[in-house]
Amino acid sequence: MQIRKAIIANSQGIHCRPSAVIVKEFMGYSGNIRISNDHGSCDLSSVMQLLSLEMHQGSKVKIEVMGGDEVATADRLVELFQTHFDFPPL
Repeated sequence: MQIRKAIIANSQGIHCRPSAVIVKEFMGYSGNIRISNDHGSCDLSSVMQLLSLEMHQGSKVKIEVMGGDEVATADRLVELFQTHFDFPPL
C-alpha cells in the first residue's frame, strides 16, 4: 500500500471537470484507490463521490493506493490533485 498527501492547487478546487479528469484516468485501475480528507472518504469510482469531499484550494487530501503499480499510481494522483486546471484549455 502506498499513502500520499496532496494539497489542492486549483484555484476553483476539485469541481466537476477536474473530478471527471481524475476519475476517468483511473477507471481501468484494477486495485483500490481511497481518497480522504476532513469531509470524509471515498473510492475513486465516481465523480459524485469525489465531489462530496468538497476539496477547495489549499485543502489537504490523503491518497491510499493498493494494487498494481502502486508507486506510479499514487504519484500520478498527487500530480493531478496538485494541478492548476484551466478549463476550457487555452
